[in-house]
Amino acid sequence: MTPENNSTSRVTEFILLGFPYLQDYSLALFFMFLLIYIIIITGNTAILVAVTRAQRLHTPMYFFLSNLAIVDILLTNTTIPKMLSLFLHNANTISFSACFIQVYILHSLGVTEGLLLVVMAYDRYVAICNPLRYTVIMSNKVNILMTATSWIISFIIIAGPIIKALELPFCGPNSINHCFCDHLFVIRLACADISLHTYIGFSIAMAVAIVPLTLVGYSYIKIIKSVLNICSSEDRWKVFSTCSSHLMVVVIYYLSIGVTYISYRVEGSSDEFHAIGTVFFTILTPMLNPIIYTLRNKDVKDTLMKMFIVKLS
Repeated sequence: MTPENNSTSRVTEFILLGFPYLQDYSLALFFMFLLIYIIIITGNTAILVAVTRAQRLHTPMYFFLSNLAIVDILLTNTTIPKMLSLFLHNANTISFSACFIQVYILHSLGVTEGLLLVVMAYDRYVAICNPLRYTVIMSNKVNILMTATSWIISFIIIAGPIIKALELPFCGPNSINHCFCDHLFVIRLACADISLHTYIGFSIAMAVAIVPLTLVGYSYIKIIKSVLNICSSEDRWKVFSTCSSHLMVVVIYYLSIGVTYISYRVEGSSDEFHAIGTVFFTILTPMLNPIIYTLRNKDVKDTLMKMFIVKLS
């Protein structure tokens, strides 16, 4: 095909195929993802309201938690509404620009979540290993700076591969075997060699996963060493329990990354398996984060219970 033909037949929209092998269960999928959507939005909004209204929650840890809740709400709204319309009304088309915007926001927010978990690990490290200087080190200015840096870096890192992908010629098939736009699924449709794009995407994905995990791991090694120096086993448990919610969220976040990575790297695995892996990543952490921080955090739980009682009275 000549360059002129490529230009005139350039793709203007994509078709999302969803889960073709589950097309007989579209209504069931709609209600399942609707329930997940309600849980995610309600849970994370409840955390935001609790942190905003309760004076005792105006601390660095809850400031970072509220940012995590914002990320989860935005991440969910980037994917699930389109999935719901796809399952209920078979609204399977998405414009070229909207598809790339979805890819950009989806991956940027995923990186933001990982960096915020690093910031939260640092907060727990300072609180346990340097408690006397905690208020000095974790000042409002520092908290805002670390949080803003996490957001800005994430959106800058992901901009490169997206801009590079936009330069690819899309002149042939436009069907994406997924229920939303994902970087690898989209660039596969390009009428050109994508090996460099795949390599860049994979390298960035590994960097934004391994570097934050290393920093979180280093923080927890320091925390564990500090906790082991405490004489009383009861005191040790009390101190370490302040990290339990964050540690569970970290495990879930990297578990979901692991599932996504495996879904892409297992030889012979189908696109359907890949799609399930990315869906798993986009819904698991946002859904479980508020549950973990609500059920395992006494301050958040008490605040929400008081707000609920006040509403009923």
